[in-house]
Amino acid sequence: MENFVIYNPVKLYFGKGVTGKIGKTASGIGKKALLVYGKGSVKENGSYQEVVSSLQAENIEIVEYSGIRPNPVVEDVDAAASLGRNENVDMVIAVGGGSVLDSAKFIAISIPVTHSCWDFATGKTKPKKALPILGVLTLAATGSEMNPFAVIQHNAEKKKIGFGHPLMFPGASFLDPAFTISVPANYTAYGIADLIAHALEGWFGEGDSTLTDRFIISIIREAMDYGPKLMENLTDYELRAKIMYAATMALNGLTAQGKKTGDWGVHGIGHCLSVLWDIPHGASLSIAFPAWMALQTQRIPGRISALGKEVFGLQTPEDTIGAFKTFFRQIGCPVSLKETGIQMNETRQNELLEVMALNKVSGMVHKLSTDDHRILVHRMI
Repeated sequence: MENFVIYNPVKLYFGKGVTGKIGKTASGIGKKALLVYGKGSVKENGSYQEVVSSLQAENIEIVEYSGIRPNPVVEDVDAAASLGRNENVDMVIAVGGGSVLDSAKFIAISIPVTHSCWDFATGKTKPKKALPILGVLTLAATGSEMNPFAVIQHNAEKKKIGFGHPLMFPGASFLDPAFTISVPANYTAYGIADLIAHALEGWFGEGDSTLTDRFIISIIREAMDYGPKLMENLTDYELRAKIMYAATMALNGLTAQGKKTGDWGVHGIGHCLSVLWDIPHGASLSIAFPAWMALQTQRIPGRISALGKEVFGLQTPEDTIGAFKTFFRQIGCPVSLKETGIQMNETRQNELLEVMALNKVSGMVHKLSTDDHRILVHRMI
C-alpha cells in the first residue's frame, strides 16, 4: 500500500432544502459575492432563486456573471475574475454543474492577481491566495464540489488542462438532488459515465489498497444498479440522490487512498475530443475508457478481469470491456465517435492525433506512447 495523507476541508450539505443555508455560511465570509452560473437552467430548476433569496436575507450584495460554458474556457474565467476584482468581492459562489464549479475555482485564484488564469493552468505561476468558494451543485457528474481540481480549455491553442491546488477546495458545497431532476436524459447519462470513469481511474491505480478497492467497486455498482432505473424515471428524487452521492464520492479522495492514482490518459483523450468537436465530457469518457481498456488487455489482463468479476461476474478482459460498452449504450452514452455523428476520415484522425500530442496525452502509471495514440484513435472510431 502506498503512503497517503487524507485532507478534505469541504463542508458538504446534502439533501432537500440545504441550499437555504448558503446565506448564513456566506455571512461568515463577507458582504459581497460574485455569483457565477451557466446559461439559464439554474433559473428554471429553482436553484438560482433559492441562492439569491438566502443571500439577500443576510444582506449579501450580489454581483453576477452568467454564461459559463459546458466546457470551461479561459475567456469566461478571465472576464469573471476581472469583474470580481473590479467589484472587490469577498467570495465566489458557483451555481451549476462541474463546469461552473471548475470555473469558479479558477476565478477564485485569479481575482487576487492580474494575469490570465491560463498562467496557473500551464504552470507559469502558482496561486498564493484565493477567495473563498461556495458551490451549489445542479448536476451529478464531476465531483468538483468536494475536491481541489478543475479543468480549463484554451480553444485558440487547442488545449484543455487539468489543474489542482489546495486553495481551490470549496469551503462549503450544497447538494440538493431536487435541483438535478430537470437535467435532461443525455446529460444525466453523461454524468453517470463520468462518475464511473473517476472510479475506474482509482481501480487501475498502483498499490495494494484493498479497502479502497472495495469503495471503488461499491461506487461503480451503485451507479450501475440505479443509473438505468434513473434513466427510466428522471423525476425520481431518491434515484437522483443516489447518483448524486455516488458522483461526489467518486472523486473526493475516497477512491485514491493507498494508491498512485490519476488520469491514465482517458481524461486526456476526452479533453481532446471536447476541444476538437465539443463532445460533452461524460460522452467523451464513455468512448475513451473501453478503448483504453482494450489497449491494456495484454498489459494488465488480471486487473481488468478482476474488475469484470467484481462488477459483472465475468472472467475475461474482453467480456468485461463488452459489458461496459453494453451498460454505457443502455443508459444512452456513445461508445464510439461514429455514435456521436462524427465520421472519422483520415484528416480527422490525423487532427486528433496532433491534438493528443499537443496536449501530451500520456497518463500516470500506465503510460501511453505515440503508437498507443494511433491504436486508441482506431478503436474509438
